[in-house]
Amino acid sequence: MVDVPQLVEQARQGRPRAVARLISLVEGASPELREVMAALAPLTGNAYVVGLTGSPGVGKSTTTSALVTAYRKTGKRVGVLAVDPSSPFSGGALLGDRVRMSEHASDPGVYIRSMATRGHLGGLAWAAPQAIRVLDAAGCDVVLVETVGVGQSEVEIASQADTSVVLLAPGMGDGIQAAKAGILEIGDVYVVNKADRDGADATARELNHMLGLGESRAPGDWRPPIVKTVAARGEGVDEVVEALEKHRAWMEEHGVLAQRRRSRAAHEVETIAVTALRERIGDLRGDRRLDALAERIVSGETDPYRAADELVDGLTNGD
Repeated sequence: MVDVPQLVEQARQGRPRAVARLISLVEGASPELREVMAALAPLTGNAYVVGLTGSPGVGKSTTTSALVTAYRKTGKRVGVLAVDPSSPFSGGALLGDRVRMSEHASDPGVYIRSMATRGHLGGLAWAAPQAIRVLDAAGCDVVLVETVGVGQSEVEIASQADTSVVLLAPGMGDGIQAAKAGILEIGDVYVVNKADRDGADATARELNHMLGLGESRAPGDWRPPIVKTVAARGEGVDEVVEALEKHRAWMEEHGVLAQRRRSRAAHEVETIAVTALRERIGDLRGDRRLDALAERIVSGETDPYRAADELVDGLTNGD
């Protein structure tokens, strides 16, 4: 039996074992999950959530590690969720991101957690929203969420982060490839990493041109900055932090931050509700109601959409 109040109190004190245990309860969809979330609810809403995404090889883990160093210099507690692709055989993850951030392992002001996607698409683990809540409640000032790195479809981070950072690197594709990439439509800050390589200036110019062709912006709207870095040497990282803080200040001034957090909460509620409904429908396999609807479809008495409406109505009304 898990003592949830004690575990939450220990997490608030910054004990890494308690934080790890809470996230494990989240990942495992523990029966205590509802109690955990209820206990954490009054303690959340303080952390600044930054998502980092980009194609494999652009240096997301190195950049994340460099950002941890920069934020720690200002005395902020930092949480990191590094999402790794999971094995289709064992369901486990390589946890390579954690290896790259080993320099922070002994820092009590940093908590790093690798999470497996477990087949979830969009670059994030399904439990990421709740894990972010755990780190927020545990007193992290900044939560960095590093996505898998699956390429153009990795856009889910935009619905989970306060600020989304899109990383690119020279030689990772031409301008046309960049223009069609879905991840280039979600960035609040763009980072051209490995800027010591040939082609970095050209990549930045192409990106700037592409952003100029995008949606029109009214005076006062946020214009995503482009920052060049060499994260492996820490060059340009302070400029990235400065861009992040400017974006946060702009969002607070224009009410965008509160709006994004409301949207995030609404998306989270919707996901939980849909998952619960899907589970209830799954429990109906072989049930007489589902069989009866199927028989009516086959006989031509009704159509699949009308049958689905009847099924949903029955489930929501408790029939």
